[in-house]
Amino acid sequence: MPVNEQITDSMTQVNTKVVGETPAMAMGNMLLASSQALSTVALNATAGNQQGGITMQAATVQGVNSLMATGTAVIGRASEEIIEKG
Repeated sequence: MPVNEQITDSMTQVNTKVVGETPAMAMGNMLLASSQALSTVALNATAGNQQGGITMQAATVQGVNSLMATGTAVIGRASEEIIEKG
């Protein structure tokens, strides 16, 4: 059964179009995946940096609290000695 030449030409054009677009689509998909991965890396780095800053701040506060507590204990003991001798 013969097929109309217009149909075969149309099918040939569609197949050629799909084959021609495939490399561009593959490259676009690869670039999209790469950009998303790099964005996630940047987000994780930022979050890690923020958490590190919070940890350093907490350590500094604890250190200052320790220094103040030590000073208070020393002042309390000295005050006690002064009051007892007084």
